Amino acid sequence: MDRFAHFPSLEGRAAIITGGASGIGEALVRAFAANRAKVAFLDLQVAAGEALAASIAGTGAPPPMFVPCDLLDIADLLSALDRVRDRIGPASVLVNNAADDRRAKFDEVEPAEFDRMIGVNLRHVFFAAQRVLPQMRELGHGSIINMTSGSWVRGVPNLEAYGSAKAAIVGLTNVLARDVGKDRIRVNAIMPGAIMTDKQRKLWFRDQAAIDAMVAQQCLPDPVPPEDVARMALFLAADDSRYITKQVMAVNGGLN
Repeated sequence: MDRFAHFPSLEGRAAIITGGASGIGEALVRAFAANRAKVAFLDLQVAAGEALAASIAGTGAPPPMFVPCDLLDIADLLSALDRVRDRIGPASVLVNNAADDRRAKFDEVEPAEFDRMIGVNLRHVFFAAQRVLPQMRELGHGSIINMTSGSWVRGVPNLEAYGSAKAAIVGLTNVLARDVGKDRIRVNAIMPGAIMTDKQRKLWFRDQAAIDAMVAQQCLPDPVPPEDVARMALFLAADDSRYITKQVMAVNGGLN
């Protein structure tokens, strides 16, 4: 028996997840589907997205809707969100997960690359929330969960553009929560730590020594898996957290 919490209030609710084909996003899609939500996820990785949807369908959970989408193209994003609405109904949950933590030396960042980093880490978050909010108002409730990062708090080198976008997400979360609270729509952020996804292992934590060095900076002695970030998102999406809004929830093992 699974020893982790199940959230009955999520059953049958429409949940949208951006960047859902891999990493934390994949854990999010699997977690919401296991809680029997009607899941739709957007991603540019077509093969991975189709494989994930098929994998979940084979578990007996409600099969998720995968929508290929370039989140840098806002028109494509809005069209995808409209298609999701038409198929699974108004969204109760939006998890703005998609991001790219590409490193670059500060002196070498060109305007085009800066604009791309803001686009892939912040711009789509703003406009996805804008598109989905009327659906939540129609329902009379909703939960928007924005993924920020501890990198801007800690001051990780070579992440100035990424850190700027992720810090701005906290500002957006705070202001939007105040604005839509009257509609019983909650807006929170999750701040993951060094989550050991396949991408992180491939790019930044290529050997056990690198992983151990990062974990040594935590209070807890084990790497944080993506599934634990997904569990926080489930809680923030469910009625169990109905009076929690305008908060940043760290899932980082106590990382400094």
